[in-house]
Amino acid sequence: MTRPLSTSNKIPRLAISAGEPAGIGPDIVLAAAQRDWPAELVVIADQDMLAARAELLGLTVNLRPYDAAAIQTSRGHSLSIIHEPLAVPAQPALADSANAGSVLAALKRATQGCMSGEFDAMVTAPVNKAVIADSGVPFSGHTEYLAELTASDQVVMLLAAKELRVALATTHIPLSQVPESINPPLLLNVLRVMDADLKSKFGIVDPQISVLGLNPHAGEGGHLGMEDIEVIIPALKQAKSEGIQVSGPWPADTAFNPRLSPQTDAYLAMYHDQGLPVLKFASFGAAVNITLGLPIIRTSVDHGTAFDLAGTGKADPGSFFAAVESAMELIKTFAKAE
Repeated sequence: MTRPLSTSNKIPRLAISAGEPAGIGPDIVLAAAQRDWPAELVVIADQDMLAARAELLGLTVNLRPYDAAAIQTSRGHSLSIIHEPLAVPAQPALADSANAGSVLAALKRATQGCMSGEFDAMVTAPVNKAVIADSGVPFSGHTEYLAELTASDQVVMLLAAKELRVALATTHIPLSQVPESINPPLLLNVLRVMDADLKSKFGIVDPQISVLGLNPHAGEGGHLGMEDIEVIIPALKQAKSEGIQVSGPWPADTAFNPRLSPQTDAYLAMYHDQGLPVLKFASFGAAVNITLGLPIIRTSVDHGTAFDLAGTGKADPGSFFAAVESAMELIKTFAKAE
């Protein structure tokens, strides 16, 4: 799918969702306004909520109405805003499921704008899955929701911190469901998406993917579980036959060692808490969540809503800044690939 850039002068326009209004999403978005960006940051959120949070935090910000016809770089404590009203006023740390509809509407508006070429990428602040689920809307995460909005068959969650990239075969499911959820077709599709997007969005000509085993010691030859032999290896053989540069399955406890890491452009972990603790230990607060397999660019933070920090001025915006910077880099690479 060809996505026209929103501007002819190469100034990117990013759609920003402020996430859960009772969490730190508004705080870190407002922190971004304290910096100058070579892009237009268009925040989709309740304007009154952002103004009130800025006052609480003692931050100066100019929330100017979004003008689709005129690009305005985000400089001088300014943000463009598309007003998405909340159902009830938001208070820091006091989540209300009545506002879930507004949170989802912001994500939908950002996605539609990216699909049409109005925006070049979207950057999302954290949402709270439980709050949205309590509103009666089934919701397992940004990744799955955006896949549905874009009618994408296979999406992949990848977290990146500089040269370390970790993708997930399964995302937000109980650990007990992981063995039954992975199968050769799933893993093959994930590897295809990784290979394609590492080329098109990251500009890696011949990506090298290292796959982690499911069981301790990658199954120890079948003595510690058969999934590595019966599920993962067949997927790797098929991927190799298609020209995908893949290796493994590697024992997860030794895969991130200095010998293998320099030869790896991205790791594929079987489940959420298998690979992400390593990445977050190495770079918590500076990692970026990137959704592969979408026809658009979407980046996000590597953390949750942190209700206890909302409105206190103690929230670290580092991951959000990294997500914005990553989105701008991906825009350049993706445009070249097209």
